[in-house]
Amino acid sequence: MIDLNIHIHKLASSKEEIEIVERKGLGHPDTICDLIVDNLSIRLSQIYKKEFDLIPHFNIDKAFLAAGSTENKFGGGKMTSPMLFVIGDRATSQVGKKRIDIKKIIRQEIYAFLKNNYRFLNEKNFIIQDEIKPGSSSLQDIFNRGKKKFLPANDTSALVGFAPLSTLERLVMGVERHLNSTAIKARYPEIGEDIKVMGRREGKKYYLTIAIAFIDRFIKSEADYYEKKERVINLIKAFIDKNFRMPVEILINTLDKQGRGVNGCYLSVYGTSADSGDSGEVGRGNRANGLISLNRAAGSEAGAGKNCVSHVGKIYNLLAFKMSDEIYRKTGKKNYVWLVSQIGQSIDRPSVVSVEIDGMTKKDKNEAEKIAEKNFARLDGFIASLIRGRYRVM
Repeated sequence: MIDLNIHIHKLASSKEEIEIVERKGLGHPDTICDLIVDNLSIRLSQIYKKEFDLIPHFNIDKAFLAAGSTENKFGGGKMTSPMLFVIGDRATSQVGKKRIDIKKIIRQEIYAFLKNNYRFLNEKNFIIQDEIKPGSSSLQDIFNRGKKKFLPANDTSALVGFAPLSTLERLVMGVERHLNSTAIKARYPEIGEDIKVMGRREGKKYYLTIAIAFIDRFIKSEADYYEKKERVINLIKAFIDKNFRMPVEILINTLDKQGRGVNGCYLSVYGTSADSGDSGEVGRGNRANGLISLNRAAGSEAGAGKNCVSHVGKIYNLLAFKMSDEIYRKTGKKNYVWLVSQIGQSIDRPSVVSVEIDGMTKKDKNEAEKIAEKNFARLDGFIASLIRGRYRVM
């Protein structure tokens, strides 16, 4: 059994009068960046395993999406300058005498991902600038230090997971996922993928401020825009009534101004503000569980794009949330799990595992210890699941 440095404490209970939760939806520029590089990290891991029978050094966690330019118009506008996706970090293209075309693979995988997840993004409006280079000798050497079960951690990082989600967190998550579901898009094609939900709770009162990029080709006029906007509000209310059964004040696109035509409406050509209004960057969006919960503790790393076998920024990020969820399911109690790594130390040997449990009993403590020990004893299985894409950011 692994001798882990485990510390388990009582969680200092507090009931915040004000709670704030944000979610940047599928088409938000920051989320587009996160999802592309996270998918790349999974696909590269799979391709490396197939081609080299191992996963060499790589990190694809640095990317920037520069907004394009469009001319919006009721009935359908046009793009005047495409979006530019700049990706730059480190990836191995050769192991021994065998070589793969890493730039071709990255390009193919990005466009395949866009095709599968976004209705209107493609090679014409979404240009890729690939700045991927080979890794540093010291980080590449981590992967060449003998055939051990686990690699050394490639960074010193602190990550945290928590469970369960609060009512507000579930509300914010649920509304965005509902609006971006395949069924809703089929019935309401004017709703773009760029949906940002800002939720707040003041005592027992709940509020949602939502930004939705409506697609101009599906909007006939200013009057049609406001009619469809009201229809979306009613759609959200019906979803909340069915799933949460509580009153929520809902506001959509609060910058809108009637009487100003196109300029008074939040319109896009392709369903994302990245087509003209806003740029994006990896790590500025949601945390690993898909939310930005301002009342919660936060880790020091974004999970998207990091490799699945040595980068604790990914491994510990998702593992902390997994462990916390398992502790909650076993104890029924709110908890936090912190995992801290040390660069060069084997990833199955964290510097510290810290767990805080609300109203902790001796039984809760024992259960948390068992869960921590089990997860690190089976860390190879979890890493295999990361490579298969079972656990993802968002």
